[in-house]
Amino acid sequence: MASSAISRLSNLRRHFQPTDSNNNKGGSDGAGGGLIKISPEVSEALSHGRAVVALESTIISHGMPYPLNLGTAKEVETIVRTNGAVPATIAILDGIPCVATRGNGATTVSATMFFASMVGIPVFVTGGIGGVHRHGEQTMDVSSDLTELGRTPVAVISAGVKSILDIPRTLEYLETKGVCVATYKTNEFPAFFTETSGCKVPCRVDSPEDCARLIDANMKLKLDTGILIAVPIPKEHSASGSIIECAIQGALKEARDKNITGNAETPFLLARVNELTGGASLASNIALVKNNAFVGARIAVALVQLRKSCNEGDAESVS
Repeated sequence: MASSAISRLSNLRRHFQPTDSNNNKGGSDGAGGGLIKISPEVSEALSHGRAVVALESTIISHGMPYPLNLGTAKEVETIVRTNGAVPATIAILDGIPCVATRGNGATTVSATMFFASMVGIPVFVTGGIGGVHRHGEQTMDVSSDLTELGRTPVAVISAGVKSILDIPRTLEYLETKGVCVATYKTNEFPAFFTETSGCKVPCRVDSPEDCARLIDANMKLKLDTGILIAVPIPKEHSASGSIIECAIQGALKEARDKNITGNAETPFLLARVNELTGGASLASNIALVKNNAFVGARIAVALVQLRKSCNEGDAESVS
């Protein structure tokens, strides 16, 4: 079973790897080469072993209202650059997955992880991942983000799981999938808009270097699973847990009354919670995404430094 899965992944990688040298360097249209298009900056950074951070494009398409969506996306890229890494925003343009180019199709967490892994980007920053929806034991509404974390070796830096979801069941699902869930500088899993959820996890990391060692070990052991590193929203931007929960309950009732289900539910709930909180949840969302970008960039840089140190040590032992 394991060898079959590895074989499928290997075939997929060959299928998506650009074979045209121009396409490897962010080629013109991807025709005749691979099916993934990479910008020259990201391609150069990857080939020289520099720190790269994958970013999703859903924040632009429907994660936030215009013009905050585009402004926030640009600020997040700037934060990544300022902290020593190259941002790689992933989107789909005319049916072609594009890494760090402007696109007209958005990728959510699972798709972004998939394409980041294909091109060799080990760190991905997002706001919050999807998970098991409330009453998911009846509806079976479970995000594909969790499935992707169980089979794609990318470290996802997020502010935990979106508060509109069932956090305890989401964590149970991730444990079943064999996904390492770690919390950054805290013992309690964050709840997106708030710092705490009441759920504790067994793994805590206290620095970018700790995170880098965890990611490196996961890669070397060839576990072929992702890692979720949950970073609490900064205290000064944390929303009131009671206010958020009240808004969530109201939004959930409206969704049921309007029969809004499936992939339409999350965008509706997030938008409605923002309205019910008078914009407080959107302000918190922007703040946590920026903080995740800051932490994620530092982790990516620490991972590059760790690998360089290991390679130099190996070279010295050989000589």
